[in-house]
Amino acid sequence: MTTAAGVVFGPSITSEIESEIRREMEARAQQLAGLGVAATRAWDLASRCVLGGKLLRPRLLVGAVDALGASQVPGSAGASARSCAWARDRAVHIAAAVELLHFAFLLHDDVIDGDLMRRGRPNFIGLLLEEWEADDGPAPALPRLQAARSTAMLVGDLLLSTAHRIVFRAAPPGQTGKRLLGALDQAVLESVSGELTDVALSAGRVRPELAEVVEMSRQKTATYSFELPLRSAAVLAGLGSEVEDLLGQVGALLGLAYQLQDDLLSIFGQPEEHGKDPYSDLREGKETAIIALARRSAAWPLIAPHFGTGNLGAGEGAEVRSLLSECGAEAEVQALIGELSANARDLISAEQDLIGADMAMLIDDLIGALDGRRS
Repeated sequence: MTTAAGVVFGPSITSEIESEIRREMEARAQQLAGLGVAATRAWDLASRCVLGGKLLRPRLLVGAVDALGASQVPGSAGASARSCAWARDRAVHIAAAVELLHFAFLLHDDVIDGDLMRRGRPNFIGLLLEEWEADDGPAPALPRLQAARSTAMLVGDLLLSTAHRIVFRAAPPGQTGKRLLGALDQAVLESVSGELTDVALSAGRVRPELAEVVEMSRQKTATYSFELPLRSAAVLAGLGSEVEDLLGQVGALLGLAYQLQDDLLSIFGQPEEHGKDPYSDLREGKETAIIALARRSAAWPLIAPHFGTGNLGAGEGAEVRSLLSECGAEAEVQALIGELSANARDLISAEQDLIGADMAMLIDDLIGALDGRRS
């Protein structure tokens, strides 16, 4: 049997998911074709930007459906085999929706953060500005930048609508469809709530306490990145709410660990591997778990003058990074990540009879792949 990590992170299902994403983007492009050149051009750029990522979320969903189906289907049970084929087909559709949801959130996030780059390359907004300058030549920077950000926001809105449309079409009538749509709705609800908390933290409207920052991180990332794929897989596999809730709990643990890893990589990782400016979070004053822990330490008076200053240089950034390590904040976040992964493994180990050996192996391999990731 292919290992779970191969299913989730390997190339075996990539082309299938990418083909479905292209098909959905093209279907929308045809609808937009007669509605105006601005919409057509913006959607064309979005279609070129949406692929090229790791496809972690859709791969996890399809891989989980495969694993859950393999655990349930006796070798000669034709009806069960047909049921698994039905679930697999819908899983690919919904996986495409999850990736479009992810891209929508990235566009909105880039507008909120004012970013023009992502992973070392121009993002949608940056590419749009480059295209406009190539077509029309130099123009006043601020009006053009505002227009590009507005375009990204509106394209993100349309991507959200497209994701909902895909799930609505793929969801069967009855309780199964309600559960799938409910999982999607909850993911959007919590992700937006987490983003609103992040904005409020940046504006000083919410106290940057560790509990609030950790919950914000869970809502922003875990719900749609891990809980939604795993919950959807359980529903598509025809399993009850007990399995869905169990996999949702595992997704919450792993999703939070994933976001905390991102926070560490943004400061301590290698830019050539993760593609992000190592000091951008510090310059922007991002309230992360490592910063919340540093606020409690004796080193904070030395860190605070540099936190949230847009002109933070490489030398000062390196000094802040050293202080974050020396005060113990880095080690505390690493310990929390390890605890979250251990709790997820314990949950799966205790409930292996409920989810089957293949699904337990997928989760275990996924944890192993996430542990110590560098990008």
